[in-house]
Amino acid sequence: MIAGGWMAWSFPVALFFWTIACLLILFTVLAVRFPETPRLGALRIETTRGDRLFITLLGSAFINLAWLGLSDAAQWGAIVPCLIYAFAVFRWL
Repeated sequence: MIAGGWMAWSFPVALFFWTIACLLILFTVLAVRFPETPRLGALRIETTRGDRLFITLLGSAFINLAWLGLSDAAQWGAIVPCLIYAFAVFRWL
């Protein structure tokens, strides 16, 4: 933790932001290398890979907040529902 800092920069927090940064870089490289074509999913709106990534990150944030508020289990346990949710979004949305 940084003394006097506004946030506890622990390993899990750093890993979280590092993962998001890596995902953004990966999706940028994929968009340049393999141009995207929007597709219609279950919601009947056109989405690209970037849209689905945003929806996944937003939904995962809500899953983690619900886990934090409704469960006494370790926060690492929320990764399983988040991965299932991410798979569902990228597969069917």
